[in-house]
Amino acid sequence: MEHPDGRVSGGSGDDSAAGAASTPRKRPSTTLEPFVPWDFEALRPPRSRSADHNDHRLAARRRLEAVAKALATRTKKEVKLEVRTSIHNPFPPVNGGRVERLWAYATRAKAAKAKLRRTIGADLAKDLDQAYRNGYLCAALEADALEVGFRIHQDGWFDGRNLVKRTQADGLGPLLGILNELEGFRLQLADWKGEWICGELSVERLEEFFKYYEPGEHLFAVQRRWPAQEAIREAVLAPEVPDLMVEEMSRLVPLYRYAMWSDESDFLFSS
Repeated sequence: MEHPDGRVSGGSGDDSAAGAASTPRKRPSTTLEPFVPWDFEALRPPRSRSADHNDHRLAARRRLEAVAKALATRTKKEVKLEVRTSIHNPFPPVNGGRVERLWAYATRAKAAKAKLRRTIGADLAKDLDQAYRNGYLCAALEADALEVGFRIHQDGWFDGRNLVKRTQADGLGPLLGILNELEGFRLQLADWKGEWICGELSVERLEEFFKYYEPGEHLFAVQRRWPAQEAIREAVLAPEVPDLMVEEMSRLVPLYRYAMWSDESDFLFSS
């Protein structure tokens, strides 16, 4: 499938809204299933505001969850991941009463989160249970797009700051090498129009990015999007697409491990 111009959603599509109410499912979906047209159409206004389409969105959410679960299983020898999902029903306190984007997150497991909590203290760590306060791998759906990516939300300060300090310690060479292995993905800074194409990055372009990126203020995203408009949607409905999403998310694991605070990547607190 041709790679489209990517973008980072904000407003009602911001991951922080869903992250505030995301919860682990007791009976997670594990079987990869092809997407269907209603997975996308139920996210289009005015349907996105209607509870009548909750069943369609729940089915789509479970398909995304299966992708994230498959990723966690496939990469468990490299990294332990916990999967959560966004809510599928219009709920004004969380999503403004409309669902225009659905996600499945894969982020640090409970043990890693507990270790970070002990390191930074209870007061600073009280919000770590919110998925968007941790860097995460993500599979997402919108009415006109399918997406996979790695994100550090603007509220994911610890991981964003860890990444910045690691680039300062290592130089930009190691991160540049990781990003240029991700052909088909794009590095983006919040909702800025500028973009940095993975596979074509130079040190100068990466220096430009980090000149402006501020953890705690900006979203850091490396993502790949496929168009899903009705006229060209057939490609994303193909049976092999969910497995392709798992493969593409797996390619992001080295970036996840490089950026995220952990014992192997502690550039916040270690001496």
